[in-house]
Amino acid sequence: MTQDLFRQDAYLRECSAHITAVTDTGIVLDQTVFYPLGGGQAGDSGVLVLADGTEIAIADTRKGKDAEGNPTSDIVHIPAPGQEDRVAQLAQQGPGTAVTARIDWERRHRMMRLHTTSHLLCHVVPQLVNGCSITPDYARLDFAMTDPLDKEALTAAIATLVAAAHPLTVASISDEELDANPALVKSMSVQPPRGTGRIRTIRIGGEDNAPLIDLQPCGGTHVANTSEIGAIVVTKIEKKSATTRRVVLGFAQ
Repeated sequence: MTQDLFRQDAYLRECSAHITAVTDTGIVLDQTVFYPLGGGQAGDSGVLVLADGTEIAIADTRKGKDAEGNPTSDIVHIPAPGQEDRVAQLAQQGPGTAVTARIDWERRHRMMRLHTTSHLLCHVVPQLVNGCSITPDYARLDFAMTDPLDKEALTAAIATLVAAAHPLTVASISDEELDANPALVKSMSVQPPRGTGRIRTIRIGGEDNAPLIDLQPCGGTHVANTSEIGAIVVTKIEKKSATTRRVVLGFAQ
């Protein structure tokens, strides 16, 4: 089991950890700041630094799977190609080897900004989402709708919400609370994980009588305040099907 430190604090850039396994897939730690691919958000990259200063570049991060392909509670750090000797030496050292796990912070922060913007877009376009992708360079949301959308109008609406400096709050609700409020789930393609009895939520606004901008289950990483997002533009709107409109977000040049 890997303790997911990024769930509690998305601003952690590194942590001390110990190797629990080195497999054909990658390196498993007892705790990590690396976010694994999931919920539409790309996995983190970065480095694992050994006690002697040796670095192993991590190209991607994924959720662990058992022999049958079922998800486990492990988080797997996937080494970049060309480091087979270093990884083999690490495997020989065995479980318990100490490392420092350090993410590519600039890349992660770009995804945090875009992911939070995608939640703002869910407020501006109050329709169900049937597909999404959060990368360091763009965010894409597919809305289940038939009406046309306007790039300039959406960009302006997002800019207003960013400038309003709405705080973001990470909390949780019970499975029963979610069942009683099914409208909180705005994604048709990604359902919130269950099983622990609590479901992580992201709320934007809604404090001290301020308007609630967005509230939905989400396991991804986000900025603490919309003002941190900066200048975002809608770069493209596509009609993907008769019932789907795709909106692509990017950083203003």
